[in-house]
Amino acid sequence: MRILIDADACPVKEETYKVSARYKVPVVVVSNQIIRIPQSPLISRQIVSDAFDAADDWIAENCDKGSIVITADILLADRCLKAGSEVLAPNGKPFTPASIGGAIATRAIMADLRAGGDQIGGPPPFSKQDRSRYLSALDQVVTRLVRAAQTGQL
Repeated sequence: MRILIDADACPVKEETYKVSARYKVPVVVVSNQIIRIPQSPLISRQIVSDAFDAADDWIAENCDKGSIVITADILLADRCLKAGSEVLAPNGKPFTPASIGGAIATRAIMADLRAGGDQIGGPPPFSKQDRSRYLSALDQVVTRLVRAAQTGQL
């Protein structure tokens, strides 16, 4: 089991490091630039090229059933779900096989509206409640995967 962070714009890296330390779960911070990470044998950095979607491609190619992927990118979430990974948004919202289709459709509609010149707002500002929800959701996912690994179901 490991946690893969789509790190370039991730607001919950520090929270992820805390959960990693508590459960002794390795973390890979994936970005196209150097991002500071704590000195820990559990935390590593993977720097990819600055090519379009290079970080997403690396994460999608390296995730599996034992991975927890942290990303706000809906299309990356879809790719990781198809690989069997657990996927969480930084606000704590899980992406699931049941919810990803609706998320992709909403993303497409919003892109069409923007392309048509409509002035639509972006996501709401990241809040303390989002941070708290994320910590709780990550803790639940890690706990579930630890139990699955202990019972041989992972």
